Amino acid sequence: MAARRIDATDLERFTTQVFAGLGMPAADAAIEARVLVWANLRGVDSHGVIRLESYQRAIDSGAMNVRPEIRVISERAGAIFIEGDHAMGPVVTSFAVDRVAEKARAAGVGWGLIRNTTHQGAMGYYVEKLALQGLAGIAVVCDPPNMAPPGAKAAGTHNSPIAFAVPSRDRGAVIFDMATSIVAFGRLMVAADQGVPLGDDWALDADGKPTTDPALARFLRPAGGYKGYGLAFMFECFTSLMAGNALLAPHILADRAGDKPKNGAQNSFIAAVDISMFTDVEKMSTEVDELVRAEKSLPTQDGVDEVMVPGDPQQRTLLDRSTHGIPIPPGTWDKIVAAAARLNLQLPAEVKASHV
Repeated sequence: MAARRIDATDLERFTTQVFAGLGMPAADAAIEARVLVWANLRGVDSHGVIRLESYQRAIDSGAMNVRPEIRVISERAGAIFIEGDHAMGPVVTSFAVDRVAEKARAAGVGWGLIRNTTHQGAMGYYVEKLALQGLAGIAVVCDPPNMAPPGAKAAGTHNSPIAFAVPSRDRGAVIFDMATSIVAFGRLMVAADQGVPLGDDWALDADGKPTTDPALARFLRPAGGYKGYGLAFMFECFTSLMAGNALLAPHILADRAGDKPKNGAQNSFIAAVDISMFTDVEKMSTEVDELVRAEKSLPTQDGVDEVMVPGDPQQRTLLDRSTHGIPIPPGTWDKIVAAAARLNLQLPAEVKASHV
């Protein structure tokens, strides 16, 4: 069955209603929906509405807290430490972004460490928010282990993502958002919903052997071997260990002892740099565009049409999907239908074929 093209605005309306129906305050539900659909619009379907089913399970179990008590643990001129109380990730991360931006404007640099958040969606969303304010943004996440180090048959780190963004006059922001694994875990979910196999080098099964079957995939594999693994290892140090909330070692050691690891939420940091402390923001934004043009002027290899810069595929997908709707594969549509039935909601509207 072909993917359905769903109107982005109506998909965000529907997704907001889902989270409000699950007990989130209206403003928080809107943030959650905005972050998911932002990802779908840019082709990052691994972090879009495919997550509806797993988020509902996490809310039902209490792992995701729809009415958290977010609080500031400590604060200085350029830094803030935030307790997320297992909040829905976009809610506490948006809270952090606003405060980190304020600190960057006051102190030149703002650093926000978040303890006990839950899945935050596409981290590019948050660094873009900073870049659109004339700031440079960085964001990192750590979670319990799901990625096998080179040579290991079990998970040793999370496939911790890192995202960067800088302002651009032509694009608004240039964003680079990557997992430290070859592909994000959500790509396995997308493959399962589409009914297609995984890439040969994406994942290992429970016995530590490579698999292309989404149903058998258990551990992700690091991008660049030791490079992706090394980054993920250090991100645990800069997030979880600094927050006094270690995730990796307790899970690994519990698993080795045959015990069930305790539930672990995510830890994360958001950083912002006030560009105006160092150079004129408009000047740098123009120079970012000049850098893009320079990269694209490079001669290409045979069979290659152009040199791509960070964000190019997402920008093009955004233009297409804003006009022609977001393609929703059958497995993801089933999740949307189930959420609508559970909460007695009207399904999001399809884009008419004549407009596609």
